[in-house]
Amino acid sequence: MTPEDQEESQPLLRPPGGSVPRGRRVFLAAFAAALGPLSFGFALGYSSPAIPSLRRAAPPAPRLSDAAASWFGAIVTLGAAAGGVLGGWLLDRAGRKLSLLICTVPFVAGFAVITAAQEVWMLLGGRLLTGLACGVASLVAPVYISEIAYPEVRGLLGSCVQLMVVSGILLAYLAGRILEWRWLAVLGCVPPSFMLLLMCCMPETPRFLLTQHKHQEALAAMRFLWGSEQGWEEPPVGAEHQGFQLAQLRRPGIYKPFAIGIFLMVFQQLSGINAVMFYAETIFEEAKFKDSSLASVIVGAIQVLFTAAAALIMDRAGRRLLLALSGVVMVFSTSAFGAYFKLMQGSPGNSSHANLLAPVSMEPADPSVGLAWLAVGSMCLFIAGFAVGWGPIPWLLMSEIFPLHAKGVATGACVLTNWLMAFLVTKEFSSLMEVLRPYGAFWLASAFCASSVVFTWFCVPETKGKTLEQITAHFEGR
Repeated sequence: MTPEDQEESQPLLRPPGGSVPRGRRVFLAAFAAALGPLSFGFALGYSSPAIPSLRRAAPPAPRLSDAAASWFGAIVTLGAAAGGVLGGWLLDRAGRKLSLLICTVPFVAGFAVITAAQEVWMLLGGRLLTGLACGVASLVAPVYISEIAYPEVRGLLGSCVQLMVVSGILLAYLAGRILEWRWLAVLGCVPPSFMLLLMCCMPETPRFLLTQHKHQEALAAMRFLWGSEQGWEEPPVGAEHQGFQLAQLRRPGIYKPFAIGIFLMVFQQLSGINAVMFYAETIFEEAKFKDSSLASVIVGAIQVLFTAAAALIMDRAGRRLLLALSGVVMVFSTSAFGAYFKLMQGSPGNSSHANLLAPVSMEPADPSVGLAWLAVGSMCLFIAGFAVGWGPIPWLLMSEIFPLHAKGVATGACVLTNWLMAFLVTKEFSSLMEVLRPYGAFWLASAFCASSVVFTWFCVPETKGKTLEQITAHFEGR
């Protein structure tokens, strides 16, 4: 074991006397940071109600063609990919708190540009700016929360990142039923503005402050967050201040979590979740529902409910079990949804529509009405399955598995991978449905979900109840 390995295996922060800290301000700090994910969830969900609104818009408002609408939904992921790189750089240099404060600027600026848009290029520019902020927030918020939380609640607080994302998506869906696209963009400025105000009152993470030799500030941060400064150790400066070097990829403590983090992000996007959420209304129109926007709201509500349930049981059930269970549920639901489209393709009465609020007859006159309920059930089951595992856990594990000195580079690479995959899936989803037919596209997603179950079972370690240093030691084989 090298001296660096010994240094990094020592806990930087541990609960006083091995007991659970009694401070509750850690929850307030986590909420303040989670307003960033709420903002980027709103940005993701914004396109679903805004695209139909923009297509109805009269001059001089910009009007979206089919090609422009595709870019309007997908370009946010390109900005987020760039934001992931920027966030990884900011994380180690500006710190966790300042990075969160900085990302509020492109959030507000992007929605302000959309609000004032008179041309399509202004809409796309605003979406690109909000995407940049999404990338930074999606990287920094999980890291901030994992570093301020003690092990007994790290799963709960870390899962709240995804809970706030899906809450933001649901907020966009609900508000989109009332507001036109300009006022919806104005509403998008509110969460990042609140985050700016709250984060100004929150401390930097003690782990980052200790690596910067700011002992008194770290002590004050621990008192604020945990209610006690007992039981913490000053970290040695060697590993943290040498920075990340490519040669370190030969170390098991680097390449193992790096590979796991990358594959977690790839499988999360190959499940098709972002494509489903971006084009939720379009998918339900394909499924022949009269009120597709209401169907989208129901899907969003289910995602919030099951993500909240996952957060409550995360520190009891563990990450690995929930990931595997989530993957199995998604395999069955995507297979069933593909079967729906396959059956509808040959149905003579496939022009019928199902009203979500209409009473269901025991024997529907049109077989396609019953098939439409298969689509609803399959979609809801998929959303529920994703929400309990593959929604929150990849982001949680990303913030847990990397050693401190490699966290900026490694998490930046993971976020870049996630958003590039999101762009490819979102941009090409329509084309894929044309080439493979809708049923083929969902059956392909089912195959990817099955692969994710195998990957989880054989490659992903359990991190519940462990300190971040114990997780690092596991990968180093110590």
